[in-house]
Amino acid sequence: MAAKPKKDPLATLMAIPGVGKATAQKLSDAGIKSAAGINKAGAKGLANAGISAAISKKLLAAVAKNTAKKATTKAKSTAKKAASKTKAAATKAKSSAKKTATKAKTTAKKAASKAAAAGQKVAEKTVSKSGEHKVKTEKAKDGRKGSTLKVPRSVKDMAWFKKK
Repeated sequence: MAAKPKKDPLATLMAIPGVGKATAQKLSDAGIKSAAGINKAGAKGLANAGISAAISKKLLAAVAKNTAKKATTKAKSTAKKAASKTKAAATKAKSSAKKTATKAKTTAKKAASKAAAAGQKVAEKTVSKSGEHKVKTEKAKDGRKGSTLKVPRSVKDMAWFKKK
């Protein structure tokens, strides 16, 4: 495998606004290889490197502006990631709540069905114990339509009324 080619320190310095080839060479000779190095050196370090006070002021301002821009970009990126994570967590919570609600609904429906079946069994058992109840039929005498009316003999003859 071929090794990565090293970046030219002069090119790195010349990427900073206000730094030409001669200024980059002076900075490199003084051991300043990057924008962070310029910031760290400060006005005194730049003066020791042979940079005039006016140019060093411009360089420090450009580096500060570039650093602020990077910090703003990083903050925006971090905020975007946090918002994305929050949205994902909210979606997950919503999905979880929906699953829980569906599960509860199904459980309640099963319980109601089970209770209804139990009630039906009790009713059938009660009817079977009491025997069959026959209802007397007769024709309507008051002019209503229909050929027969179902009339119980008395309330005491009804299955639900019987006492043991």
